[in-house]
Amino acid sequence: MTKPAAREPLRRNSRSNRARILATARQELGRNPDITLEELARAAGVVRRTLFGHFPGRQALLEALTEEASEALREALVRGARPEEPAERAFAYFVLSMWPVGDRYRMLLGLARRDLGAEWVTEVLAPAREVVTAILERGQRDGVFHSHLPPAVLSAALEAMTVALLEDVNSGALEDDGTRTAVATLIAAGVPEKRASAVVEEVAATVPPEEPAADA
Repeated sequence: MTKPAAREPLRRNSRSNRARILATARQELGRNPDITLEELARAAGVVRRTLFGHFPGRQALLEALTEEASEALREALVRGARPEEPAERAFAYFVLSMWPVGDRYRMLLGLARRDLGAEWVTEVLAPAREVVTAILERGQRDGVFHSHLPPAVLSAALEAMTVALLEDVNSGALEDDGTRTAVATLIAAGVPEKRASAVVEEVAATVPPEEPAADA
């Protein structure tokens, strides 16, 4: 008769291996998007069979990372929601709360488009896009943001700029903890530079640190 207690260490070990593989994949794919699963297994300190037991192929691994990113995004949206704040402050809260997630998963944007299809990126980013569009619409009504572009179009433009800045961080061309990007996006939305800098400085002092990722 199999003892149930003997299964729990095996399950814990399996969860630990999976978390370690995903954490290693986030790091190594950022350095080399074409790394093989065999190379990832070695980097994660597991045998090839263990990695393939969790992720039978590259697409399965990327899908798991995308799901992980989606969950982290939803949690960041909850942390960064400030509907009671003026639009400029609400937008700064949003950018600063989202930055750690974007920083951790920035390599996924290009990989997901290439390997999984653009619809994966659209699905993951949809909740954030809705939040930003609503903030921009409110700010345009209040005269805080310029109204030269419709809210959804302005949101897409600011998203593209943020992605470009994340890529500059990835390449080493820019050092940023999110505050420079928050200021830049507020300026692009129509907030004067001095006001944008002051808002971000005020908000940054109140944004709690992100919960550490549950990596093994």
